[in-house]
Amino acid sequence: MHTVGHDGAVSVDQEPASGARAARVLVVGDANPDLVLTGDVVPRFSQVEQLLDDASLVIGGSASITAHGLARLGRPVSLLAAVGDDHFGRFLTGRLEEAGVDVRRVAVRRDLPTGLTVALNRGADRAMLTLPGALDSLTEQELYGALDDLGTEGLRHVHVASLFLLPSLVPCLPAFLAHARTRGLTTSLDTNGDPSETWLGVDALLPHLDVLLPNRAEAVALGGDDDPRLAAAGLAARGPLTVVKDGPAGAWAVAGDGEVAEVGGTPLRAVDTTGAGDTFDAAFLDAWLDGVPVSDALVRAVAAGARSVGAVGGTAGQPTRDQIVVNPPRLSTSVRRQP
Repeated sequence: MHTVGHDGAVSVDQEPASGARAARVLVVGDANPDLVLTGDVVPRFSQVEQLLDDASLVIGGSASITAHGLARLGRPVSLLAAVGDDHFGRFLTGRLEEAGVDVRRVAVRRDLPTGLTVALNRGADRAMLTLPGALDSLTEQELYGALDDLGTEGLRHVHVASLFLLPSLVPCLPAFLAHARTRGLTTSLDTNGDPSETWLGVDALLPHLDVLLPNRAEAVALGGDDDPRLAAAGLAARGPLTVVKDGPAGAWAVAGDGEVAEVGGTPLRAVDTTGAGDTFDAAFLDAWLDGVPVSDALVRAVAAGARSVGAVGGTAGQPTRDQIVVNPPRLSTSVRRQP
């Protein structure tokens, strides 16, 4: 339940625990550690040696960070991804398992290295260098096998992350998501950025998605309109509730019928923005799966994303459920019909 004050601020009352809390999420996508470098991170060639302020090896990959965020919120979650039979793979699966993520469906490839991202962090901005490694080795058989295996474990939702790092799966995802929905599951997608900048393959997925979670730039690229609001509305008209992350400005969601819910952000100093969007995804989906109104789900998601940027890495600052439900921030919110 939510309450709107005279100043437009929203507070969210904690709803009683219910059976819906046991609904499991299957997250499909990338699993790779992030090596986050902070300080003088703009490379200068000609054998120039630069001194860093900090270097941290942390959980990385949009799917892994989202799964970790869901586990932090108390949501049962399983990860379907691929790693190599190496130190990085064992590091990642060990950290995720410690956090409560079911990693039984993380495949170990003996002939491929674990993917790795080097994140050059400048606080509010970053650059990323990624070695794909085993990331794109998931198979269609493993997709359907995960649905079958988890069918008796309360699986209710499938979330796909980092679509463009999984090009081998793109052709079979429309049929897979359609199949998941015939089994009564809901679906969502966060494409993340496209290194090739072609943004191909999403059109076929839109009719089979319940929720699409782009950021502002991704909404423009996917929707084919320079105005992110119009781009998001066009995407929503084709099927999914489109939830757009807008960094410090907050977020908004557009439904297929044109209804818009919007939540403003709060000014803050970012230590590291790595994984903020994935943490947002986790909080939004957790609330949405509980049947929380979209405007309130946005409040939780924006609060979760804001908390996450206060620590280095994508998971160190992720909140527990009580931190974004019992004492939510006072954010401006509005619900209106798209003109």
